[in-house]
Amino acid sequence: MKKIITLIVILLAVGCGKKEKKENGKLNVVTTTTMITDLVKNIGGDKIEVKGLMGSGVDPHLYKASEGDVSKLFNADVVIYNGLHLEGKLEEVFEKMEHQNKKTIVVSDVIDKNNLISSELFASNYDPHIWFDINNWIKITNYVSEKLGKMDVKNAAFYKEKAKVYLDELTALNNEITIEISELPEEKRILVTAHDAFNYFGRQHKFNVVGLQGLSTATEAGVQDVQKLAKFIIENKVKAIFVETSVPKRTIEALEAAVKSKGQEVVIGGTLYSDALGNAGTEEGTYVGMYKANVHTIVDALK
Repeated sequence: MKKIITLIVILLAVGCGKKEKKENGKLNVVTTTTMITDLVKNIGGDKIEVKGLMGSGVDPHLYKASEGDVSKLFNADVVIYNGLHLEGKLEEVFEKMEHQNKKTIVVSDVIDKNNLISSELFASNYDPHIWFDINNWIKITNYVSEKLGKMDVKNAAFYKEKAKVYLDELTALNNEITIEISELPEEKRILVTAHDAFNYFGRQHKFNVVGLQGLSTATEAGVQDVQKLAKFIIENKVKAIFVETSVPKRTIEALEAAVKSKGQEVVIGGTLYSDALGNAGTEEGTYVGMYKANVHTIVDALK
C-alpha cells in the first residue's frame, strides 16, 4: 500500500513538473550537494531553475530523501549528482530514475578512473571527494556545460560562455592558493581532520592527509582509532588538527584530549568545509570562497 501511495505521489509530481517547465520556460535542474548546486548556478545563470537538495553543513553520506525530495527529483528535467556513492542513501532513487529513463548527469563520470583515488574500504572502491582537486572541478565544469547544452540546445552558447567565465575564476583560484600553500614547508603539511575528505587536496598540494573516520562518516571512530591517531600526532609533532562543518566535532575533541593526556600539546586549528559549503549568501557559500577559506585556515594553523 505504501509503495502504491508513493508511486501516485511521484506520478502527480511528474505532471506538475512538466507544467512548471512550460510556464517559466527554464530547464528545471535538481542538484544534490552544495558544491554541485553552486557549479550549476554559475553555468546556468538565469536560463535554468536550480533546486539543491542539500544545504550548508549537510553530510551527503548520511542524507536521506524525503517525499518532497523524491517529488523534486522526478519533476526535474535533469538531476545532477556526484556519484561514486557519495550520496549513498540516494542510490536506490537514482537507480529507479535510470530505469524510467530520467535524465541524469553524474559529475564523477568525466574523471578518468586512473585519476581517482582508490579505496577498498568505500562502496564505490574510489574516494568520492573529487571536488578538492581543482583540476577535477575544471573538467567537471566543462562536462556539465556540454551536457546542459545538449539538453537545452537553444541556450548551449550561453552555458558555454558562462562556463568560460567560471573556468577563469577556477584558474585564478588554483594560482592563488598554490602561492599561499608554498609558504608552508612540505614537512609541516600534515592535515589531520575528522574524516578522510581531503585526499584529493593532499595529492594536489603535497599534504599528508589523515582522517579519523575514514572516507565515510557513516561509521564512527572508535577508541583504538583515536589512540592510534594520537600516537601519529605525537610522533610527527603535529601542532594543529581540524574539525569539519558537516561532521560532529566531538571526535576531534576526543583526539585533542588523547594527545594532551600523553603530555603533548595540540590545538584545534579551526573548522574546515568538507562535504558542504558555508551558508548561502556568504563567501564560503561558494566553491571558490570555501576553498580559499579552507586554505587560509590550514596554512595559518600549521605555519
